[in-house]
Amino acid sequence: MTQNPLIITVAPNGAYKQASDHPAVPLTAASLASVAKSCLDVGAAMLHLHIRDAQGRHSLDVQGYRDALQAVKAAVGEAMVLQITSEAAKVYQAPAQMAMVRELRPEAVSVGLRELDQPEIGEAGLADFFGWLARERVMTQVIIYDVADLLRWQDLRQRGLIPDAPWFLLFVLGRYTAGQTSNPRDLVPFLNAHTGAEPWAVCAFGATEHACVTAAAALGGHVRVGFENNLKLKNDALAPDNTALVRQAVEAAQSLGRPLASADDIRRRFGAA
Repeated sequence: MTQNPLIITVAPNGAYKQASDHPAVPLTAASLASVAKSCLDVGAAMLHLHIRDAQGRHSLDVQGYRDALQAVKAAVGEAMVLQITSEAAKVYQAPAQMAMVRELRPEAVSVGLRELDQPEIGEAGLADFFGWLARERVMTQVIIYDVADLLRWQDLRQRGLIPDAPWFLLFVLGRYTAGQTSNPRDLVPFLNAHTGAEPWAVCAFGATEHACVTAAAALGGHVRVGFENNLKLKNDALAPDNTALVRQAVEAAQSLGRPLASADDIRRRFGAA
């Protein structure tokens, strides 16, 4: 376990949360920078960030990303890995999502396999895009919503359509359950189907987020916490901010005797150092 430091990623805003959901949801580049620094200070080594347009709506605007990344980097330097999202959020289609990533060429990105695995892209287009990500050494986290997604990923890998590279999987727990309330047991089907070829992390919904990430950490996985998926502390009280959720994850790691990964650890592991 000590040879596998825990990667704590904070996802502070997501595509949909607004100030009406919680006043501490960061919606601007400046507020993202402030949250990144506070979460870094308590143990998060990666930031999963979404940007918004002037009306607060989900955006994949390249210049908007550049502005936000510049602001965050001014606050945290190289001490955090900055992972952008390519999420569709019912606004974008796969060609536009992929084009944004190619134009921006971020240090790290998350991609939803099922969002890109579309007829207009085809397997040849998937192979071309993932091949580009590997060649450009963009740290890529592949979002897996259920076992069918995981089996599809394994099939693409086995047939050589997805090249060998340091891919990072994200198992989403409870996405399609009633009320999107996660349970640590939701991890079991993923682990039963996982071949062990790639490192993995989890994210979860609701106040049970903490139980889910603790289970993942105990089983050798990594974790993503934050207001994107959950506004509650483990005692079901409203969290004051994203930092409180990161602190809970740090406490879980400490209780397990598991060290925390630094940004440099992440870069070395995923080949971007």
